[in-house]
Amino acid sequence: MSRAGDEFSGPIRQRSGWLVPLAVFFVTACLSALVLAYYFAPTPSQLTQELPAPTDATRPVTLSVGLVRFRIPANYIVRASARLGGEMAQLDMIAMLPNFEGYTLGTAREFTGNEPDSGVVYFSLAGNRAALPEQERIDRIYMHQVTDASGAPGPYALRQYAFRSDSGYRSEDLLVGVGDGGRPVVLICNKLAPDTVSPNCLRDLPLGNGLALSYRFKRGNLADWRKVDAGLRALIDRFTVKN
Repeated sequence: MSRAGDEFSGPIRQRSGWLVPLAVFFVTACLSALVLAYYFAPTPSQLTQELPAPTDATRPVTLSVGLVRFRIPANYIVRASARLGGEMAQLDMIAMLPNFEGYTLGTAREFTGNEPDSGVVYFSLAGNRAALPEQERIDRIYMHQVTDASGAPGPYALRQYAFRSDSGYRSEDLLVGVGDGGRPVVLICNKLAPDTVSPNCLRDLPLGNGLALSYRFKRGNLADWRKVDAGLRALIDRFTVKN
């Protein structure tokens, strides 16, 4: 009996010698995979809702950005998650020149393309963001980085400034105009260059009520800078829920 016991005890000890480390390795690998998945795997909203996904539906969406409530047709709202409504820190939208219409199937190619004269205007509202007034941004930031603070006459009644070669804005032009009520309109536009096939112009300004507006349009539509300014303000006013 003792010999039989000895015969069985040998193989059992051999199996236990590699089974335990293998089990530890397997458990450790599973736990590591779970941790990595938790921190790095995309969430369902990142995979679907958070991608730009315009719609041609025009149903009104009620939402708030900061302290301001809006009712916006769904075809202006870029992301599907935002079309669920509710409170949000930032809202990304789109509109089409010249009439500031939202996304339609007929204009889908404009929204998916990148032509230098595309009529698509991308604009965002952000709440509780301290955007500098434009004149203050000119005085405190831009004028310290241009080659000539007096500028030069630019296109479409704009004043044009060139940034120094050591400026972070060296690949842009600064264009300043006078909007309604004498407000400055400050545009940062990609320089016209052979390697810039579809240059943009950008603007960032406070709207009041804790809101900041940012918008971008093609430099090919720079002649319409006044229309873009007035049109977006009118659109946002139309979307605002009046108390």
